[in-house]
Amino acid sequence: MTRPGNSTRKRFWVDPRFAVGLVLVVASVAGVSAVVVRAERTTTVYAAGSALIVGDRLHAADLVLLDVRLDSAADLYLTPDQLPAEGVLVTRTVVEGELVPASAVGAVEGELLTSLVVTLRGLLSESVTAGSVVDVWAAPQEDNARFAPPGILVPGATVVRLVENTGMLTSTQTPMVEILVPKSAVSTVLEAIANDDAVSIVAVNTDVDATIPGGE
Repeated sequence: MTRPGNSTRKRFWVDPRFAVGLVLVVASVAGVSAVVVRAERTTTVYAAGSALIVGDRLHAADLVLLDVRLDSAADLYLTPDQLPAEGVLVTRTVVEGELVPASAVGAVEGELLTSLVVTLRGLLSESVTAGSVVDVWAAPQEDNARFAPPGILVPGATVVRLVENTGMLTSTQTPMVEILVPKSAVSTVLEAIANDDAVSIVAVNTDVDATIPGGE
């Protein structure tokens, strides 16, 4: 016979160690989930499909979209919402495959530049490629097919491309390059070309000349 006031319900007892373990498991799962979410969070940015030269005007069709993990560095690169319909101007060289820095586009400096094709004297260094920064030199031609000491025509010009010779005697033709120069220096370069001066380029920040001024 059950006494009045006495309960037959069993009390549920929880081991504190079990509770602590459960909390740790939940925290671990939450932490792993947060890491996975962060790892899968990417930003769509533009990359250069080919070398971008100072003065180029870029549109979306000229670039490659990539989804990359940048975390806090996402604001440093050009994204689709930063590219206006009229395009942007390249203000410094971006090599092929490089993510396009936001600081490398957008300014108007490129509108102050123009490109010229020059024929060089001597051999062209293999280190000079599209995007290389070079100094343009010229040795004025004197009497008896001699050349005066060379001087710098344009410092810090940018190589747009190497012009391929397509003539029948390609192996005997001198190298030609398209370079980007300030518009203020165009007349100086054209004068050197018209006078048949020995025009050469020297790669910046290297110890090897791209060509030998006045060389044969």
